[in-house]
Amino acid sequence: MSVKLAIIYYSTYGTNHQMASIAAEAAKAAGAEVRLLKAPETAPEAAINSQDAWKAQAEKTADIPEATAEDMEWANAYLISAPTRFGVMASQMRAFIDTLGGIWAKGGLAGKPVSAMTSAQNPHGGQETTLVSFYTTVMHWGGFVVAPGYTDEVIFKTGGNPYGYSHSQGAEFTDEVKSAIGHQTRRLVEVAGKLG
Repeated sequence: MSVKLAIIYYSTYGTNHQMASIAAEAAKAAGAEVRLLKAPETAPEAAINSQDAWKAQAEKTADIPEATAEDMEWANAYLISAPTRFGVMASQMRAFIDTLGGIWAKGGLAGKPVSAMTSAQNPHGGQETTLVSFYTTVMHWGGFVVAPGYTDEVIFKTGGNPYGYSHSQGAEFTDEVKSAIGHQTRRLVEVAGKLG
């Protein structure tokens, strides 16, 4: 089966956008058809414009389409990447997820593999709780959680998070980081192919 992967991210300052872009390259290299999409922004324009880095990121990614329920129906696998806010997913991503009741009610999210990534200001800023709490949503959808686990040595080299890659703000995107994101993405593509 052809894997159609929706990579949906939310990124205030660019970290999760970069993670999603690395994942998109890995997924394409693995043979998946990819849509790189962003969660719609819910913050007021005045708030965005009040922070230079936030405004710059919004301008830099203005051409990336916003995710829709149609994208969710199109895809047969999802990779979600969003920063943690107080130990849970950023509200912009949650707001998008909360629009999916219609497709969920007709079973449109069921039976699809899902993986997730996150970031925070520091290594213990809530990354694990963010990923685990999101996976509860996947269970409500009837989806399949495809976490990286400890299926590759690179997981240990990049923080050891078995639930999904997590990045600390300001840390470099080293070759090991790219390898960890690539491994998680390829694992998701492989599982999606097997489910087809």
